[in-house]
Amino acid sequence: IASIIKNTYHIEPLAHLTCVSSTREEVLQNLRHLRERGIENILALRGDVSPDHPPKTDFRHANELIAFIREQGGFHLSAACYPEGHTECDSLVEDVLNLKKKVDAGAEHLVSQLFFDNAAFYAFQERARIAGITQPIEAGIMPVVNKKQIERMVSTCGASLPAKFSKTMSRYESRPEALRDAGIAYAIDQIVDLISNGVQGIHLYTMNNPYVARRISESVASLL
Repeated sequence: IASIIKNTYHIEPLAHLTCVSSTREEVLQNLRHLRERGIENILALRGDVSPDHPPKTDFRHANELIAFIREQGGFHLSAACYPEGHTECDSLVEDVLNLKKKVDAGAEHLVSQLFFDNAAFYAFQERARIAGITQPIEAGIMPVVNKKQIERMVSTCGASLPAKFSKTMSRYESRPEALRDAGIAYAIDQIVDLISNGVQGIHLYTMNNPYVARRISESVASLL
């Protein structure tokens, strides 16, 4: 898919590469495939640990994958960050220290987990700055277009729900089209506020929904 995006549509892709279920040789093979297709940008992730598929031992954390890819050379590396802390971290301090490990290993650019509370993102930016992290941070925004999506994101990502968001979603939960439009409008409001406050980029989680991507792109195009 990344090859088609780059070589057919001439858009620079960010290939996602996980490591927890991969050996070093498997990662090297993936890197060879990416290099052959001219893919230069990688988002290096640990990946989810599944009880049905025990993790392999070559890579336990994303910073180890980042360091390994950096040794191979030829790629620009991005890493994930968590404005409200990773669900497996005991504290926000521990979380930002883990992020610093990724940066020190070679991450040049950061993409945040989704969030619905911009204040949480701004607080995270400050923690990162205090920790000496100067890499650009893209804010992860997911337009919520149905009720199941809300429940899934809260359970898997631990994202907090501001009162304004919860009130809006509750009001329209029985009207699917209205809920979709309200979710898009909320995401647009988030993006406008983030851009106004100098965010270094927006990473839009559209869940392969081109309608949502187009609506938001058209709404904020003049701000970019």
